[in-house]
Amino acid sequence: MPGESRSRQGALAEFVDGLQASGRYCFDRQEAMAALGSSGPVLKKAVMRLAAKGRLIAPKRGFYVIVPIEYRSAGAPPPTWFIDDLMRKLGRAYYVGLLSAAGLHGAAHQQAQEFQIMTDIPVRPVLAGRARIRFLTKRCHQQTPTLEMKTPTGRILVSTPEATAVDLLRYAAAAGGLSNVATVLAELAERLDASLLAKAAADGAEIVFAQRLGYLLDQIGEGKRAAALAALIAERKPRSVALRPGRSTRGGPVDRRWGVIVNERIEVDL
Repeated sequence: MPGESRSRQGALAEFVDGLQASGRYCFDRQEAMAALGSSGPVLKKAVMRLAAKGRLIAPKRGFYVIVPIEYRSAGAPPPTWFIDDLMRKLGRAYYVGLLSAAGLHGAAHQQAQEFQIMTDIPVRPVLAGRARIRFLTKRCHQQTPTLEMKTPTGRILVSTPEATAVDLLRYAAAAGGLSNVATVLAELAERLDASLLAKAAADGAEIVFAQRLGYLLDQIGEGKRAAALAALIAERKPRSVALRPGRSTRGGPVDRRWGVIVNERIEVDL
């Protein structure tokens, strides 16, 4: 019935307004159905009507994000407002990583075109308004040092500055390449604790990322912050590795401190 449909739409709008008034900006299908006494198909129609008005988005099926008026033109609030709830809905451990984590730690010069999340299994990218959320898979992600950051709606897990630095080398392609990584490190450097940096690198599965990270820190004039990393490399005595994997190392000079064969020129953009 048309009248009943309008009534359900109004009830959903009131439910959404009530959540927003209490500081919540997301909910799932089961919660809404229980609160409104609606069936799935009826709720779906009401959601579609509010979505058409720009009041709601659904980045994943059955998970809805409220769009406050100040973010109506962007199509959604920032991912930091709802990513923790979304990952709980998916039942996945996570942390905000790479360029997104670096930006949250103050290295915002090279803003990512996507919001980058680390998790343990492949998850398809999602769109939330103009924001693209990309999920990168990391087998040992639960060993990565993280910290909690407050957001306007709760909290999120973010890799520590030191773990972020190591991850930037582990996933250099997703971070825009080595020169972009060096640029980000130049802004992130003041947040890096030398001993914690070496610990984050030592806990990783492969020492090659510590070698490349140390080399880049030298290149941006932060060799002192890399002293503990250098001690780790000297202790492990790893074989020399290419600075840029997958590219020929023929004729490339070897940086003896780090055991890195320099096969790419690093240009920092600051």
